[in-house]
Amino acid sequence: DSLEVGNNKKALQEAEKVLKKNASMQCARALKALALLRLGRDDESEAIVKILADEDICDDPTLQVMTFCYRETDQLDKICSMYEKAVKLAPKNEEILSHLFMAYVRINDYKNQQTVALQLYKLRPKNPYYFWAVMSIVLQALRGPDRDEDTKKKVLLSLAQRMVDKLINEEKLDAEQDVQLYISILQYQEKYQEALDFLEGPVCKKLYPSAPVSIKIDLLKSLSKWVDLNLLMKHLLDDNRDRWDYYKIYLETCFELEDAHLSGNGTDHTMEMCHEFICLMMEGAKKVRGPYLARLELHRLLRERNKDPVPLLGEYLELLIEYFRLFGDKTCCALDIKMFLEYLPHHERPGLASRLIVECGISSTTLPQNQEQMQKHICSLQISRYVGVHSVLNTEHLEALHTALSLHYEHGVSAFGVDLMPTEIGPSDPYALLAVHVMYDLSQRIRASKHLVEALCLLQYLLSNSPTNFHAKLLSLKVYHYLGCGMGAMKIYETLDIKHIQLDSMGFIHCSLLPTVGLPSIAKPLYDATLKFFTTSLKDSVEYLAMSYKFGSFSKLQEFMDFREKLANSLHYSLISVEAILMEIAGYCGTMGHNMASFRSMRIHPEEDKIKWDHLTDNRDLAVVVRWDPTSVTDGDAKDGAASTKDMSTESFNQDRELLRLRVGLLHLTAACINLLTNRETTKDTRYMGIHMGLHEAWRGLFVHARDAGYAPMSDQYLVNILPSRLHAILALPYEETFFAMSDFVGCVYRGAENPKSRADTLSECFRSVALRLEAEITSHNQETDLIWNRRVIQERVVNCIEILSLCSFVLVCAYERFSGAPTNASQQATKKNRKRDIEGNGETVIGGVGQVAEKERLVAIVDVLKGLRDQLGLCDAALDSWKMPQVSNELLDSLAAMSLNPKVEATVSGIFRENHRLVVKELKNAIKEKIRMVQKS
Repeated sequence: DSLEVGNNKKALQEAEKVLKKNASMQCARALKALALLRLGRDDESEAIVKILADEDICDDPTLQVMTFCYRETDQLDKICSMYEKAVKLAPKNEEILSHLFMAYVRINDYKNQQTVALQLYKLRPKNPYYFWAVMSIVLQALRGPDRDEDTKKKVLLSLAQRMVDKLINEEKLDAEQDVQLYISILQYQEKYQEALDFLEGPVCKKLYPSAPVSIKIDLLKSLSKWVDLNLLMKHLLDDNRDRWDYYKIYLETCFELEDAHLSGNGTDHTMEMCHEFICLMMEGAKKVRGPYLARLELHRLLRERNKDPVPLLGEYLELLIEYFRLFGDKTCCALDIKMFLEYLPHHERPGLASRLIVECGISSTTLPQNQEQMQKHICSLQISRYVGVHSVLNTEHLEALHTALSLHYEHGVSAFGVDLMPTEIGPSDPYALLAVHVMYDLSQRIRASKHLVEALCLLQYLLSNSPTNFHAKLLSLKVYHYLGCGMGAMKIYETLDIKHIQLDSMGFIHCSLLPTVGLPSIAKPLYDATLKFFTTSLKDSVEYLAMSYKFGSFSKLQEFMDFREKLANSLHYSLISVEAILMEIAGYCGTMGHNMASFRSMRIHPEEDKIKWDHLTDNRDLAVVVRWDPTSVTDGDAKDGAASTKDMSTESFNQDRELLRLRVGLLHLTAACINLLTNRETTKDTRYMGIHMGLHEAWRGLFVHARDAGYAPMSDQYLVNILPSRLHAILALPYEETFFAMSDFVGCVYRGAENPKSRADTLSECFRSVALRLEAEITSHNQETDLIWNRRVIQERVVNCIEILSLCSFVLVCAYERFSGAPTNASQQATKKNRKRDIEGNGETVIGGVGQVAEKERLVAIVDVLKGLRDQLGLCDAALDSWKMPQVSNELLDSLAAMSLNPKVEATVSGIFRENHRLVVKELKNAIKEKIRMVQKS
């Protein structure tokens, strides 16, 4: 009971009370181990579990507690071993056998799952156990080691089918889930006709009467039964005239019937009949969007097949305008039209935008008279931006446009946004969102921050009226990060209340950018929350698989498996894991002791690369930020432009994957240096030296690979574009040279190679280069008139320079501590003698970490490097003191007054930029001062 409520101390006390009376009681010892584990006393817990594992255990309570211990330490394979042993002790125990089956489920051992499931069925002939075996065979075919061998896959699926056929023939099939699985098995074998016959047969109708019609649709498509499918879709559309997905399938059947010259009683096998049916669907008192979208799609498909659609349907432009007349007052209208705009000839697009504006009945001197007219106006403006009208406007016209949009928003708030619920999004909010995009365009034209700060003020005002408008929050987040204001971004991020799977799908918006903002205090909690989600979800998802078997939800099994794989291979997960560890090692806010304790607790194994590079997944939801930007430039091709968003996503993913390679390489090289210097077990010398040498030699290759890829920074033409990858800043700074020199120096002093002074001089010069680069960046930034515009780029470089020096400080202090203490007694002297052995390294014969150069000479070299490092850290500290605070332009108040915005909005935004600067400088200076203290003590 105490364990369940989280009172682990009391649980430990209770277990010890029982053990005082009966010291050998297995269950009590297991409970004690679990309590110790949850109290963080892992070693003590592990010792108890290890003893219990060697004993004969077959009582279920003890086995269950042991399962918890293994699960929480991620030792799932040991659960299998434990239950295998228990089964040998109690082969007829149904409960233990079922637990063994679930243990195999957790490690995806499908073959053993099948064996145990059949054992269970033999022991207790129950259908669920039988279908556990069937599903295990299916998974062997689809996900097992033989999944790529067609013959073996075919045999396994055939076996699974025969097993179910046996139950059908014996009339023992009794569950809906079993029917679903059987249909799936037939589909996997491409036995579509058998699947269709079974679906329409008596067994399926009895056990699975609610089978979704989508199954039948898929089967008919696979069998190319276009006549039957056409009739089915007509029937379904008669019942639901607004199903856009049904219309797309219906149109496909019409084209297939016409191409194959097929017809049937009641089918629509010509384009005229198809158009007539769509017109029939348009009739009715209530206008629905489905048939009108279908008509636009029919027009597009005819042109795609080089057929003239105009005689049958009319002009494409006129159909779009008619759609706007009917549905322009709906918020979804712009997105509906957007689907078809890329197929409108390029020269007709500006004309469409102009016609839509005229259709609204609003001119430059009039305002919307009602909410419906306002929504039509918003829709026409969104379409205008999408077709590229805004991109050809000059600066003066863009200024006038953003002012007009802001005033339209203000009018909409006062006229139609009164008495709204706090959870409602204001009807005129899209005006302000469009204005923000236009302000961003202006800022790109004049290369200044004034309009972006103005946009933040407008968004702040919008959020005061519509606190739940997540579109405004996301745009605010984008702007703050674009301007390098981490504190402002964090304030907005907290209001978004991002949680669970969104930490992965939306992490790119904020979390992945935190390494550049210079605020470790806000980065660490978010890293911890993100990593906790991943680790918890990966553990919980294993239990979802077990629960799917227990409840017979076979259709969900593969979904859970796919979900688990996507989480485990998430690029965001891998990147944040590495960044969190590097931040801990850099120890921005910790002493040497704290750094070393953190390093040891993380148990980094630099020789292991657990990342599946070929299976990394991009789980970002890039569509979460709505974009109305043109899909192509004025003289470009529409289809090429339409693909640009996807291309941008792929390019960004590839660049971040390359970034991950560099960050993992940095982590492993740093960890290898620390392991080498802190190792006190002579038996591990050779191993650690080999690991270090391998990573040292591979380090430059990582940068060669990244540069050879020839990646260019992502375009920042539009606000919703992904920010440039951090890869470029790392390639532009002396990461490669500095860490190569540091690793070379560490290897030299550890092996006792000759001439450590020359390597020390090289490393000191690298430190000087880093410090001068930081000083130059800040000096250059201070000379700019607009201290906000280029802040993000400068800040990223400054943060990276401090990271380089921080990591090197930690490693070099480890080196100092390694060689500063001379042996003080005979036993230590003996230990040194015992460590002597020949190791081949770079053509030199060295002696187990004590080479030809005396330790004193090596220590002198280390001290010289540390003195130089301390001087460079002092230079960085002084440079940070000189970093000017960004100030908001005085023109902003006039602009806000013109938009009737409260001056308090400007004060809030300006205050955030000033406070962000103060906090960034404070945290970076604290990090430097900690390193100076750390180095001075050495």
